Amino acid sequence: MSNLAIRVDNVGKRFRIGVKEEQYRSLRTALTDAVTAPFRRAAAVMQGRASQASDEEIWALRNISFEIKKGEVVGIIGGNGAGKSTLLKILSRITEPSEGRIGINGRVGSLLEVGTGFHAELTGRENIHLNGAILGMRRAEIARKFDEIIAFAELDKFLDTPVKHYSSGMYMRLAFAVAAHLETEILIVDEVLAVGDAAFQKKCLGKMNTVAKAGRTVLFVSHNMGAIMQLCTKAIILDQGRLRNQGPCREVTKEYLASMVRQDKMDLRNEKRRSGDGRLRFVAAYLRDEKGERTELPVAGHAVDVVLEFEAQEELTQVQFMLTIFNHVGVAVTHCNMDAEGKRFRVPAGRGHVTCRIPKLPLPHGQYKISAVAADHIERLDSVPTACAFDVESSDFYTTSFMPAIEHSTALVEHSWSFSRPNGQH
Repeated sequence: MSNLAIRVDNVGKRFRIGVKEEQYRSLRTALTDAVTAPFRRAAAVMQGRASQASDEEIWALRNISFEIKKGEVVGIIGGNGAGKSTLLKILSRITEPSEGRIGINGRVGSLLEVGTGFHAELTGRENIHLNGAILGMRRAEIARKFDEIIAFAELDKFLDTPVKHYSSGMYMRLAFAVAAHLETEILIVDEVLAVGDAAFQKKCLGKMNTVAKAGRTVLFVSHNMGAIMQLCTKAIILDQGRLRNQGPCREVTKEYLASMVRQDKMDLRNEKRRSGDGRLRFVAAYLRDEKGERTELPVAGHAVDVVLEFEAQEELTQVQFMLTIFNHVGVAVTHCNMDAEGKRFRVPAGRGHVTCRIPKLPLPHGQYKISAVAADHIERLDSVPTACAFDVESSDFYTTSFMPAIEHSTALVEHSWSFSRPNGQH
C-alpha cells in the first residue's frame, strides 16, 4: 500500500433490528448498568425475552471494494439509506465491518455526526487537546496549530466553556476546525456541514480545498453535487448498500444526477404537498441544458429550460403558468410569470408540457428549488411548493474568473463601472 491511503476489500456491515450500537458511556453509566444488570435480566426472563435479539437482519453495506490513492479527493454520493455514513464510520474505526477488510495508511481525522469524538463535560480547549491526542498528535503539534484552530472556529470567548453548553453551530465550528487543522494524512467529512450557516459552509469548503491541494487524502459525503464537483477528483456511488459505480468525479456525478432525474420524473403525481382544484395537475418537473439534455447541475450564465409536465382533466382556455426559484435558505430569488409576456394558453384535456426558457441563468453557485403554479381566470388549478431541485455550477459569468459568494448575492447581474472627474478638475 505504498501509494494507497485506503483499501477496502469486500466490506459488508450487518445490523440486527432492535440491537443498538455501542455509544459513548460515562463511568457513572457503566457503574449504574453493572448494579442494575441482575434486575434487568430477571425482568427480561419474567417477560419471556431474556437475551433474545431480533432474528431480522439488514445489510447496510455489502461487497464494497475500492482503493483510494494518497492525495486523492473522493466524493461519496448516494440517496438516503445508501450506506454512506456507515462506510465512513467503518473507515474512521468507529464501528467494525461484519465482513471484509480495510487498510488505512495514515492518521485519520473524521467529522461525522455532531458530537462524535468530543467529550461533553470538557471545555473547548480541553477537547482540542483530547482530539489531538486521540489522533496520535504530539503536544507540540497541537500547540503549533492551536491558535489557527481557534481563529477558524471564531469561538475564543467560549474556549473554556464545556462543549455541552454549545449550540449545534458552535459545536460544528470547533469540530471542523479541529478535524481540518490537525495534520492527519486522511480527512473524512460527512454531510454534517449542513449544520452551519452559508458563510461557514463556504469557509469549510475553502479549507477542504486547501487541505486537498496540500496533498492530503479527503473523503467527502454531500448531497450538494456542486460542492462534490468543485472539490473532488473521483466519486463513488453507493446505492442501497452496494457500490454502483466509481471513477472520474464529473462523469460519475453526471451519471448519478441523470439516474435521479429518471427516478424522480413521476414523483409529482403522488406529491401530497399541493393545493388547487385539480382540473390540471403537474406530474413532473425537470431542467434541460442548452443542448436539450436533462440536468440537475445547470451552469451559471448558460441557457436552461424549466419543463413542467402536466395532465389536464378537461379543456382549459385561459391557463397561466408561473414558477419561483428559491435559494438554499428559502428566499425567492426570481419569479417567472407568463404575465410578463401577456400570455395565456389553451390546454386540451390530457397530457402536455410547458417550457420556460431562461437564456442566461443569473444564479451564483448553490442549491435551489422550484415551485410551480398553474391557474386560470377562475382560480388556482395546481400549486406544488417543491416541483424540483437543482444545484448551479460555477462558471466564468463575468469573464474575469470572479464569482460572488452565495451569501453576498442572490442573483448575477451584468454590469460595468466607469469613472470621471468633475468638470474642470485634473
